[in-house]
Amino acid sequence: MAEFKEISPDAPLAAQAMNWLDNRFPASKLYKEHMSEYYAPKNFNFWYIFGSLAMLVLVIQIVTGIFLTMNYKPEASLAFGSVEYIMRDVPWGWLIRYMHSTGASAFFIVVYMHMFRGLIYGSYRKPRELIWVFGCAIFLALMAEAFMGYLLPWGQMSYWGAQVIVNLFAAIPFIGPDLALLIRGDYVVGDATLNRFFAFHVIAVPLVLLGLVVAHIIALHEVGSNNPDGVEIKGPNAPRDAAGHPLDGIPFHPYYTVHDIFGVSIFLMIFSAIIFFAPEFGGYFLEYNNFIPADPLQTPLHIAPVWYFTPYYSMLRAITGEMMYALIACVLAGAVLGVVKAKVANLAKAIIVGAAVVLVAAMLLIDAKFWGVVVMGGAVIILFFLPWLDKSEVKSIRYRPTWNKYLYGVFVINFLILGYLGVQPPSAIGGRVSQAGTLFYFGFFLLMPWWSRLGTFKRVPDRVTFSAH
Repeated sequence: MAEFKEISPDAPLAAQAMNWLDNRFPASKLYKEHMSEYYAPKNFNFWYIFGSLAMLVLVIQIVTGIFLTMNYKPEASLAFGSVEYIMRDVPWGWLIRYMHSTGASAFFIVVYMHMFRGLIYGSYRKPRELIWVFGCAIFLALMAEAFMGYLLPWGQMSYWGAQVIVNLFAAIPFIGPDLALLIRGDYVVGDATLNRFFAFHVIAVPLVLLGLVVAHIIALHEVGSNNPDGVEIKGPNAPRDAAGHPLDGIPFHPYYTVHDIFGVSIFLMIFSAIIFFAPEFGGYFLEYNNFIPADPLQTPLHIAPVWYFTPYYSMLRAITGEMMYALIACVLAGAVLGVVKAKVANLAKAIIVGAAVVLVAAMLLIDAKFWGVVVMGGAVIILFFLPWLDKSEVKSIRYRPTWNKYLYGVFVINFLILGYLGVQPPSAIGGRVSQAGTLFYFGFFLLMPWWSRLGTFKRVPDRVTFSAH
């Protein structure tokens, strides 16, 4: 048990109250460790506001979700009507609902931007691998949370979107039909499905999400933040002042709290403008079909997920029987490169060949629909392995070869095109573009151990580059 710290009885009442609290709970210690004495690189830029914005949107979603739950009815015959009741009869219910629906899209926007910053500045490299892994797990949990919540309004697109996605699990060999039945809780999407999704959306997934966020922040504060230069400010050779503080760092509070408050104010202005003037955002944030009650007997002409899932949905649709031959060719080419180029033992080469043969046989025997599900899931899972795929000499894109910047730019454009095609009805041209985009997406990551070594790298400075404004 720690010794109690005593202060003068004449001390101000606030000081006495704080001392009483500190003797029982490490409030001041936590504040110093994570705010006033947590030193962050002094060259943070625009890209570093999205982490705090993600925290803000998480709070918005939790608070608005609590208020929505007070009036929502998780029953197939009442769900749509309860949402309409919230919108029309509950005081300020329309505002709470629009904040929640807009917040869902805002969450994905800031998380995508946050992940892109990590990608271009190498924030997943040693010693921050675990931070990145926790971040990818947060992204996966966020996708699950959004998918579960998407069914709850019980509109046409909610119902049929859930029907399509759940049926994809049925394509898994042997266990697929039973797994789909387990997810639905019935042979069709209905009351049982709605109750399960409601429980996961409101209780289970948020608990997992909050736990991962805490782990993400703890891991970040353990090793310190990266910066646009990719230079360690707390390393053994980093310059420090007489008190041992890094010369290239500044206390998170007050410097970056003010920095983040500015970003939050800009974000809230945009967020409010959307809520009050364009909450549906042209049908991207709230689809028009979702203002129609779910009808199991009438399928919408075109079923598409919400915009933040559409890049992965495009990859799913890209996998056809014809596309399987291209994937088989890629597997065989990868096996040949692994055997010829990899400096491994003969046993390892034999394992590579054997695995390739088994995989090709499976790709020929199992329906393309299953491999579409594998590709869609693999597009997210591959992000977890990024710290070990990147073999570049430097972390930040600032000091990589110039052509790397163009490659990253093409990657972003490709991802946006896949997202656009995901909301469009299927077409021959769109299908070809999606197939090419899918191959590029996976090629970007799977070939990274090779291309990330190429080119002439710029010299990384010994200290962070910073100019006062």
